Amino acid sequence: MNTSPKVLVVDDDAVVGRSFDRVLSQKGYAVSTALSGPEALNEISGKDFDVVFTDIKMPGMDGFEVTKRIKEKCPWTPVVIVTGYGTAANEATAEVLGVSGFVRKPLTPEMIEGITLKALHEKEAGEAAPQAAEAAIEPRPEMAETSVWKTVAGITKNTALLLAAPFVGLVYAVSLPFVGLGLLAWFGGRALVRRYKAG
Repeated sequence: MNTSPKVLVVDDDAVVGRSFDRVLSQKGYAVSTALSGPEALNEISGKDFDVVFTDIKMPGMDGFEVTKRIKEKCPWTPVVIVTGYGTAANEATAEVLGVSGFVRKPLTPEMIEGITLKALHEKEAGEAAPQAAEAAIEPRPEMAETSVWKTVAGITKNTALLLAAPFVGLVYAVSLPFVGLGLLAWFGGRALVRRYKAG
């Protein structure tokens, strides 16, 4: 990537934000932190982030509401839930909201780096898919040229057949009596030979 990937960490525990900052800043990421949902939404409104990490349990606005609001505004931005409340129900809710990951605290530096890379790859794949589809639909110049030549060849062939049709019909009309006479002579000759042999 040409610019530093921008990461937002949303957690009412400042220690978590500092942990992400310490690990990811060393790897070239630009890390911002928010201590609440409203603060996070304010950050999102002024800046495009490549990945957002959010806690679930926060005063006022929980992480699910933060995720929902972010996805409504920036559906292409990966959101990863980071929580100490890793229940099956919470994981199911997160999945419905379309999160890119659901990880349980405490996190090691390796886990922080790993989930960040995974989310970034998902974002790149999501952005590349529409471009690939568009490239597949859009005709290339050489394909358009080939198509034009095929069309011209088809029109020429059909025109030639149309012009030749009367002459082909005329040849059939003229040659038909001769073909009929030839067949008649052949069958008649065979009949005479059989009769001659029998007699």
